[in-house]
Amino acid sequence: MASPASLASNLTAQQLAGLFPDWLRQSLARLQQRRAGRIYLAGGTVRDLLLGRSPQDIDLTIRADARLLARELAALVGGTYVPLGRNEDAARVVHQGVTVDVSAFREGATSFRQELGRRDLTINALGCCLSPLLGQGEGKGTGAGAGTGQPALIDPLGGLADLEQGRIRHAFQGAFQEDPLRLLRVYRFAASLGFTIKGATTDLVQRQRQLIAAVAPERIHHELDLIMASGRAAPTLSAMVDSGLFWELLPELRAGQGMAQPASHHLDVFGHSLEALLQMEALLASPSCGYAPPRESLALYGRDPANQLVLKWAALFHDVGKPRTHGIDQARGGRITFYNHDQVGAALFAGFAERYRWSSRAQRRVARLISQHMRPFHLANVARQGPVSTKACIRLLESLGEELAGLFLLAMADARAGQGSLRPEEMEAELGRLYDRLETVARENVAPVLEGEPLLTGRDLIGEFGLVPGPLFKVLLKAVTEARMEQRVVSREQALALVAELLAEREES
Repeated sequence: MASPASLASNLTAQQLAGLFPDWLRQSLARLQQRRAGRIYLAGGTVRDLLLGRSPQDIDLTIRADARLLARELAALVGGTYVPLGRNEDAARVVHQGVTVDVSAFREGATSFRQELGRRDLTINALGCCLSPLLGQGEGKGTGAGAGTGQPALIDPLGGLADLEQGRIRHAFQGAFQEDPLRLLRVYRFAASLGFTIKGATTDLVQRQRQLIAAVAPERIHHELDLIMASGRAAPTLSAMVDSGLFWELLPELRAGQGMAQPASHHLDVFGHSLEALLQMEALLASPSCGYAPPRESLALYGRDPANQLVLKWAALFHDVGKPRTHGIDQARGGRITFYNHDQVGAALFAGFAERYRWSSRAQRRVARLISQHMRPFHLANVARQGPVSTKACIRLLESLGEELAGLFLLAMADARAGQGSLRPEEMEAELGRLYDRLETVARENVAPVLEGEPLLTGRDLIGEFGLVPGPLFKVLLKAVTEARMEQRVVSREQALALVAELLAEREES
């Protein structure tokens, strides 16, 4: 973010010239002259330019007929025209990698200043008239060429000062009632910009938080993902807890508040979940992802933005099943237990993901990590007594597939989030050694079998044993594959003998 002293009070001609390629400036100049109406630059585009950022798109505003202007622009430049919203006078034009969004003044606004005053946040209520850039002064148009003038910044709500001070402030008292998604956008912009939310805005969110129930789930999902992608998800979600908005959106996690845990933890279930998310963000920001020495496969997995989202959601929800599975083991001195909380948690997360219209693939990925997140700790317990068997390693590798690195990043975040008195001192080192063992088995036992020719096929089961194709084929061939990975079977004859043995056992049972 640009420092406060570096924020100019106006956009420069150079900034605008860099934003608008010649074909766009010239086309807009022709359209403005033809329509005899001013075209304004507004919102996030202006905000990002003032902060020294590269805007992702160009936000234009006109008094009315925005879709008509966008359609004319698309026809003029040969771009793609896309209507935006069902009932909005707004559309998008995409051409040569440039995205231009055009919208009309909001209902009730008769001037550009009034239009800005109806936006969500003061930092988004900034704009300027493009007439100087488009070769026109304040009077009639003078031609279709591009101008070089410097448009004056229009700032009716003090948004520039809020940018300079790093503040998030709602634009007007009815902002959230006009569009309740703005309740969540307060936190999204705080996360993405690293800004502080003004107390009056937090108070208004708290009073009106229940309005969020009227928002389409897909829109909420999008904003939550942007928060998760920001690198400041944990403190942002904590702020949402303080205002109560968090519980309106993620009620599944509420039962963890105040729920005590075994002495290996120092926080209640919900506090631990937020801490795990905080630790995950720290791991992803570290070149080694918290493992010493660094493992390249972990770092490679952690650098992928899609993987980062999966990991953060898994960290937040990994213990969501604990309240449903809470118990006290009197035989073990009143020890707190959460048996099968990983499986219950995966199902609870699936309900959350379905509510917010997640893709099936993303839902499956996060649910898989949640359902498997205790297995590294179980194997670490085994490793304290002796070597982890090849068979146990193969089974975990089969369960996780390409998500092994993700599981161990989640395990590290989980381990770091629990700092109770009974926490194993060497937990991080144990996870590192276990990961190395699994990678060795994957490289030396699993990969050669999967990449080589099979010892048996379905045809062999038909020809040698007279079997009819069906579900049993998959069971038998999988057994042979696993035996090869464990190096108990190395030849066709041994594979046939194993199948004969399994069939005999099946017949006896």
